[in-house]
Amino acid sequence: MSAGPAYLELMRHYEACLDRHGDSHRGVDWPNPQDAETRYAVMLDLLAGGPDDASLLDVGCGAGHLLEHIRRHDRRIAYTGLDISPAFVELCRRKFPEQRFLCLDLLADDGLDTTFDYVVMNGVFTERVGLADAEMWDFFTRLVERAFDRCRLGIAFNVMSKHVDWERADLFHVSYDRMAEFVGRRLSRHYRFRADYGLYEFTTYVFRAPNTA
Repeated sequence: MSAGPAYLELMRHYEACLDRHGDSHRGVDWPNPQDAETRYAVMLDLLAGGPDDASLLDVGCGAGHLLEHIRRHDRRIAYTGLDISPAFVELCRRKFPEQRFLCLDLLADDGLDTTFDYVVMNGVFTERVGLADAEMWDFFTRLVERAFDRCRLGIAFNVMSKHVDWERADLFHVSYDRMAEFVGRRLSRHYRFRADYGLYEFTTYVFRAPNTA
């Protein structure tokens, strides 16, 4: 019986984290809650200067911690969560029965016919676990392109930086040049990198039109 596409190994890894650690930062494999909170804030900076009550698709929503952050900070955002993992989506639906959560693999069967103002993918591409770099790059580029098709204004995602003392073999480290080549040629020339928040990673914001916020 086929195990499916290679990227499903990532889903199985995070589900194992959830089994071991439950609904916590460790359950989505973040080392500490403070850094996780920083990442949520950086993702939401994508919306700066955007419309009030902007619609947001959270791809790889995990345990819904970004939504918890949104509510703690009283942000007015029309939130939708999406994850490939039935275990995480079931958890989110129990926690937030009034909220929309989709269990969907955008690469295998894109049944999502809705567009959103913004799309974020937080932590979806920071770990490659046992995937080869080429397999991870293929997964990354295809999913980012598919997500960009679903946004009206912009997307944000993070990867591990190559400007570190050493690289971990289970993480996905990408150079600025490689990222710029991909984003500029395949998505939009309106993008920026952010690496000013103290973690060994960087976030890429990509917009459909010039953004001065």
